[in-house]
Amino acid sequence: MVPFNDWLLFVGAALLIVLTPGPNMIYVISRSICQGRKAGVISLFGVMAGFLVHMFAAALGLTALFMAVPLAYELLKWAGAAYLLYMAWQAVRPGASSPFEARQLPVDSTRKLFFMGFLTNLLNPKIAVFYLAIFPQFVSPENGSVFVQSMVLGFTQIGVSFTINLAIALSAGTLATWFVHHPRWMAAQRYIMGFVLGGLAVRLAMEQRKAA
Repeated sequence: MVPFNDWLLFVGAALLIVLTPGPNMIYVISRSICQGRKAGVISLFGVMAGFLVHMFAAALGLTALFMAVPLAYELLKWAGAAYLLYMAWQAVRPGASSPFEARQLPVDSTRKLFFMGFLTNLLNPKIAVFYLAIFPQFVSPENGSVFVQSMVLGFTQIGVSFTINLAIALSAGTLATWFVHHPRWMAAQRYIMGFVLGGLAVRLAMEQRKAA
């Protein structure tokens, strides 16, 4: 089983990832603002379905990978650190936009809302890299079944993402209006997020794997 301290650190990493603007957040916010809260929530359920695909693929893949290629851990570790640094730069780079600058989207049916949410997440590079490069750092063969650990972490990540995105979907309109009138807070949020992501990248790069 995943050690409790590692699990708490994973919760923090999952929280940082979901709070960092990406295709999922932008799509859910845009739907909520353009078509109402119900549309945003339906889109969110589609996004959650996409997470299940990423989670099971990672769980099955990691089980095979750790058994076949032990050195793959080091490659994944450095890939994860590099991606976190990239996300930190995206947060603080000049001209970075806010996810609350919603796109204008046409009104869609319930089925299409769910499917587009699913597809948005399935093709989301941020989530794909998270499961490929960051997720494996919290899984260790010495803690038991890699598959079971992956399931625990996967459902934890899905729970964190659902909770945060549901709150955002239900309050997107209000938040968008507030940020329009308080642009400095959005700038501050970007720099804080960039600093935290950069710190997590450094920690990940310096992490030493325990012997199995």
